[in-house]
Amino acid sequence: MYAHLYTGGVKVTITKLRQDLFKLVDQTLEGETLEFTHKGVVFRIMPETKQSKLSKLSGQTVVAPDADLVSANLLNEMEAEWEKDWSEL
Repeated sequence: MYAHLYTGGVKVTITKLRQDLFKLVDQTLEGETLEFTHKGVVFRIMPETKQSKLSKLSGQTVVAPDADLVSANLLNEMEAEWEKDWSEL
């Protein structure tokens, strides 16, 4: 459908840009660079500032919200297992 540039962008004709403008602009918000040519002039569309990768993260459900990992002594148990594994090397 669209020609992808080696830089991670998308190259389209001016006609395709007009037809799919909003879809293509949404792709630029995701980090793609949009390139089209009109009357021999190459145009590039990209966001003024890049969107932070961290802003795309979504929260995860806590599996055991009432678990008290500090009093469960989980870290000490894990450390003991690591030391056991390392001693066998």
